[in-house]
Amino acid sequence: MSDLVFHLLMATPQQGGDAPAGAGIMTFLPIIAIIAIFYFLMIRPQSKKQKETQKMLGALKKGDKVVTIGGIHGTIQTVRESTIILKVDDSTKIEFSRSAVSSIVTPGKEKEGRAEEKEAEASESEASEPDGEK
Repeated sequence: MSDLVFHLLMATPQQGGDAPAGAGIMTFLPIIAIIAIFYFLMIRPQSKKQKETQKMLGALKKGDKVVTIGGIHGTIQTVRESTIILKVDDSTKIEFSRSAVSSIVTPGKEKEGRAEEKEAEASESEASEPDGEK
């Protein structure tokens, strides 16, 4: 019986002595790949967008047409250190934090957006009319 136990012990693979040198790196390779994917797909674009937003908020000046996070459109009347005053109507002025500005509206984009809306409304009204009434 001792010969049987001896042969079983000798047949089991030894741990640690025969492992290749690069096996430790290979076990961490999937984790490193996942971290790299997260960095290039999520972290890097988010930090780039945050830098652009900070640059835009720093460049706000009187007369800029802006849209707030809440969707209020207005023209900047006064720029202060941490706030801005928007003129939304002839007699209405509202004070906002600078960080509440979502985007600056450029005149070209505003006109293009209105033209696209008119075209969409025209095509919808044409589609809703029966063929005999044109």
